[in-house]
Amino acid sequence: MSTLTIRLPDDKHERLKALARANAISVNKLIDELATVALANFDARVRFETRAAHGSPDRALALLDRLDAAD
Repeated sequence: MSTLTIRLPDDKHERLKALARANAISVNKLIDELATVALANFDARVRFETRAAHGSPDRALALLDRLDAAD
């Protein structure tokens, strides 16, 4: 496991501590959870962009038309 030192404005640090307290977790655990969410979002974006680069716009539009027709 790694140790990471970050610099934050005091007010942001206090808000993070309050958020951690409200969730009954440590600031360390809060930052770990926030990092996990950020990485999951990044991974999803990369997967989407990769699939979009190999996809067919015409096929995608046809699929959306079928979905609209189903409503």
